Amino acid sequence: MDVRRAAERYRGGEPQAGIESWHAFSFGPHYDPDNLRFGALIACNEERLAPGAGFDEHPHSHTELITWVVEGELTHRDSTGRETLVRPGDVQHLSSAAGVRHVERNDGDTPLTFLQMWLAPRDPGGDPVYGTVTGIADSTPYAVPEAGALLHVRRLADGERTAVPDAAHVYVHVVRGEVRVDEVTLAAGDSARITGARDLTAVAVSRAELLMWEMADVTGGNPGAERA
Repeated sequence: MDVRRAAERYRGGEPQAGIESWHAFSFGPHYDPDNLRFGALIACNEERLAPGAGFDEHPHSHTELITWVVEGELTHRDSTGRETLVRPGDVQHLSSAAGVRHVERNDGDTPLTFLQMWLAPRDPGGDPVYGTVTGIADSTPYAVPEAGALLHVRRLADGERTAVPDAAHVYVHVVRGEVRVDEVTLAAGDSARITGARDLTAVAVSRAELLMWEMADVTGGNPGAERA
């Protein structure tokens, strides 16, 4: 298990424009050849946007983008003409395929915090696909079959336990609170990269929310064969 602390992430964004960013993986000017990906995951960015701030239209291709709003509301517009509002508890999935452009903004009057995770697809190309699941339940993982991955959302009361998926690669990110995994305590913004996870349990040290990515080996089975 490789533990990465919140303070070790790469700092980015444009504070003068109301944008603060923290990158868990090599990103943009923060190039680290030893931190390019884990399993299918190639980015885990925490973004904080002040009211009125946002990312102007920009392109993506050959990437599965999964967004989880922590607080506030995210306005999304893309080149297919779609516009949506993403709120806490929603999972947004943009399969950029051969290419798509989009805008992400905080058009509300309160601060916005969201996590955006990028996964590498097994088969690049195709047509862009967009979808949002509203109010996802802890008991229902969200499947990203294009990347052979499942996203598990867990909201835990103090002392509550949950199983860590058995998988070739598991990425655990603590959104809020504290959890203990294999005797290691993880706080908000911390993450654990677990290879060959077997029979592990996460225990909430305080009320907590965490995201766990279950990812197959690139040569193994596909846990996301069917989208939940």
